[in-house]
Amino acid sequence: MKKSLILFIFLCCLITHAQTTVTGRIVDNNNAPVMGANISVPELSQGTVSDLNGDFILTVSQTPPFNLQISNVGYETQSVSITSNNQVVNVTLLEGDALDEIVVSASRTPERIFESPVTVERFGIKDIKNTTAATFYAGLENLKGVDVNTSSLTFQSVNTRGFATFANTRFVQLVDGMDNSSPALNFVLGNLLGMTELDVNSIELLPGASSALYGANAFNGILFMTSKNPFDFPGISAYYKQGITSQDAAGTNPVYDLGVRVAHKFSDKFAAKANFSYLKGTDWFAVSEVDVLSPGNTRADPNYDGLNIYGDEVSTNIRGVGQSLAAAGLIPAEAVALLPSENVSRTGYAEPSLTDYNAESIKFDTALHYRPFADDFEISYLGKVGIGSTIYQGANRYALNDFFLQQHKIEVGNDNFFVRGYITDEDAGDSYDTRFTAININRLWKSDQQWFGQYAGAFLGARGQGLPEEQAHAFARQTADTGRLVPGTVEFQNAFNQVISDPNLATGSKFQDATQLRHADANYNFSHITQDFADIQVGGSYRQYKLNSSGTIFTDSDGPIKYSEYGVYTQIQKKLLEERLKLTGSIRYDKSELFDGNFSPRLSAGYTAGADRSHNFRASVQTGFRYPTTQDLFIGLDAGRAILVGSAESNLDRDVRTFTLSGVGAAATGSPTATVVGRAAYENSFSLNSVLTGAPAKSDVEIVKPEQVTAFEVGYRGRTGKVIIDLNAYYNTYQDFISNETVLVPFYGEVGDNALSLLALQQSDFKAYQTYTNSSADVKSYGATIGLGTKVFGNFDLDGNYTYSKEDFDESSAPDFRTSFNTPNHKVKVSFGNTEVFTNFGFNVNYRWSDTYLWQGTFADGKVPAYSVVDAQVNYKVPSIKSTFKLGATNIGGNEYFTAFGTGHIGQQYYASITFNNL
Repeated sequence: MKKSLILFIFLCCLITHAQTTVTGRIVDNNNAPVMGANISVPELSQGTVSDLNGDFILTVSQTPPFNLQISNVGYETQSVSITSNNQVVNVTLLEGDALDEIVVSASRTPERIFESPVTVERFGIKDIKNTTAATFYAGLENLKGVDVNTSSLTFQSVNTRGFATFANTRFVQLVDGMDNSSPALNFVLGNLLGMTELDVNSIELLPGASSALYGANAFNGILFMTSKNPFDFPGISAYYKQGITSQDAAGTNPVYDLGVRVAHKFSDKFAAKANFSYLKGTDWFAVSEVDVLSPGNTRADPNYDGLNIYGDEVSTNIRGVGQSLAAAGLIPAEAVALLPSENVSRTGYAEPSLTDYNAESIKFDTALHYRPFADDFEISYLGKVGIGSTIYQGANRYALNDFFLQQHKIEVGNDNFFVRGYITDEDAGDSYDTRFTAININRLWKSDQQWFGQYAGAFLGARGQGLPEEQAHAFARQTADTGRLVPGTVEFQNAFNQVISDPNLATGSKFQDATQLRHADANYNFSHITQDFADIQVGGSYRQYKLNSSGTIFTDSDGPIKYSEYGVYTQIQKKLLEERLKLTGSIRYDKSELFDGNFSPRLSAGYTAGADRSHNFRASVQTGFRYPTTQDLFIGLDAGRAILVGSAESNLDRDVRTFTLSGVGAAATGSPTATVVGRAAYENSFSLNSVLTGAPAKSDVEIVKPEQVTAFEVGYRGRTGKVIIDLNAYYNTYQDFISNETVLVPFYGEVGDNALSLLALQQSDFKAYQTYTNSSADVKSYGATIGLGTKVFGNFDLDGNYTYSKEDFDESSAPDFRTSFNTPNHKVKVSFGNTEVFTNFGFNVNYRWSDTYLWQGTFADGKVPAYSVVDAQVNYKVPSIKSTFKLGATNIGGNEYFTAFGTGHIGQQYYASITFNNL
């Protein structure tokens, strides 16, 4: 009996201990409710968040007295003493600054951005609400040190620290831990198929190499997008946005954007959410007619090749045509000499006649979250589906129509560990190559042989009647183009439909893709066990690619290509000197089945100085690496101006093509055609520069291998009076820099024979090939960024930053090598605003200036002029209906600009929006 009584008393104590309840409300200094504030007991792994009204209820397994910690991004953290059960707590959070924000990405563990061992940028819920951009993703352009290159209205590519492309394989984007890149097309999908605006909890960006923690390809930087957990953010919210885009070429067109988020916490153990968004508009038209071969020329030039004119890439030497005609007995042999030995191109079609510029994005995701023990241990499923239409600029301009991507993830974890696995599956839909659409519409109407033959015959006829050469060329083109298909006619549309539905690039332009990526990774943080010594983490990842383009992108006509890679890492972090000094060391080992293993170490030190600990100095050195992409390894694609052949050893002999020879070439080889294997681009080719300079020499192109970088960085974050200062400087050195090298492959002869191979060059019996290789050239880059922020005129926010970026590369040491730095040396960004000018009314203005720079791309090279952009928005909150109304405009002033050579010029966008239940 006595024992039973003691047991009963003990159980009662436990029950009482488990039922300490605290309720309350969290508001800001304007007495507005703060949603999503974190309320927790620091000693326990228990907590909750405030709801839409700022209210919370927290039950913890600890008897009073104890302290509650209340925190939220953008506010100062507060501590409240709990002295009794059922205590009511009302807390006013004071607005903090950027240094108080919490980030996870820099060390894979929560820490103040002020104490981060490396440079990190954050874009939170408050920033999203106040962005001047039409979408939250476009608003990332206002972060310091960040470049956003715009391919189209719905396709933006984020990059940091140089070497930008739209594919941007040096930069990783993770959406809820999942790689958001297309495994086949090799480009990060931006937010075309990403996250809905209402569900974004935070965005963190690490500029520079991050391979030590995040593996291969986290080379230039990594972007983390994290969504809202339905346990912490339940409720229904929605937005509707409508506006117009304005561009000289496209005119004025409507844009619609809407989204809905539904989340519900069914119990302490189960919660779920679903998100849907839909955007539709008209893309920026690309209408440049600049001759990419000879800027300044027009269509009057016989070999004109317009930047956004397609089909005119098909070109041949007109005297060679004459030689073939003479060999066939169609013209007298003596007439050949009357034809000039110059190239003539077919007449092309302008891009607007080859696409409808439909910009569309449909995104849906659903998530189920289960906490079996009603604590921080959680099992979750996330499924994401996206369908989009846009223009993507790579080797050519691709019309992505109904491009489909789905991702499915299962994750198990708590505050100390996670294990996740996901699959990415994509389908190209009805996507096609606009350049090959034009080329094959021309060929469907009239073959190249017939067209050039008619051109040569008409030219000879005109010259025979005494017309000067220039007029003879015009007459010849008019004759050869007689009956040509005209855009807008039924005949043209029928030919267009036939070509874009044909995946054979010899006759069509559709590309097929059903590539998959499977990925698993895990991380365990031992800090709760080892905190007396140091914070220790270990983790690893595994990835498998399954390339499946049916031969339209890769050399996978005989079936899918599979290969895999894995990596493991560990990190140790220690605080010393009264926690003023933080030392961090990490190392990662990665191995691909195609390459040798690679180690990536990182060392960093941060010191917090000053009596009030308001100054932090940091320094780090780390290495990064990136594997060649799926296309670097296995592509086999005729892009028009060049044939792209990946350099995986197994790929070189799978790319086999047949070419028609000139009359002289046919006579010299005894065959009207020649068969070329992709290996020839690496083993039997001329360097492009040597041919252009008149001294043909054999190229020296090696098979591609992983690229490495060693990155040095120093930085400072601090507060001086009312001014927040954040600056960093970096210096990168690259080894085995991956890039493309264009070579010329002769259709016959061995390069260096000084006979047949040179004859092939003379007779235009060669083809340009783009190879994937590493440069032995010495490539370096360096730069610095400084950001300043303060309050002026009372409560107005004024922020500004300047970024300097520079590459150090001696082009004369490797004239055939192109680094594609694609980054301005100087950038300036300024923002000015106030979230509460008067009750519930706020505004924000952003200004950006970019210096001129050279854009090098597989599509085309050219100068990007300097530009200035002003964006602005005003907003009004209506707390009674928990809604915000916003009016905004981008590129105010009307000066159209572009960020990459060959894209459509960016015009203006004006929009109005209303957001419900998301104050």
